[in-house]
Amino acid sequence: MRKAAYNILPGTEEILKTMGEQIKLARLRRCLSSELTAERAGISRASLWKVEKGDPSVAMGIYAAVLHALNNLDKDLLLLAKDDALGRQIQDLNLITRKRAPRRKK
Repeated sequence: MRKAAYNILPGTEEILKTMGEQIKLARLRRCLSSELTAERAGISRASLWKVEKGDPSVAMGIYAAVLHALNNLDKDLLLLAKDDALGRQIQDLNLITRKRAPRRKK
């Protein structure tokens, strides 16, 4: 089977690795085995290991399932892109402003 190629920037790769490490540490702090966590998430242990390594081929839903299996940490996903300052600036620039006709002189 051929491995899929992903166009992931090195910075994003590091973020995924860090996220995987943080998920693993959260599991270990809760004294949960990889087998139990994978079972709770409804995935295989191999998929859990990929998550904990920050593998970019793992679907976002699997990350969410693992976070949920770690006592509802999936709520933190709502913080993603919450404060999108650049997006809001672009949106504001594209807002149409109504122009009024000049007042008539009497």
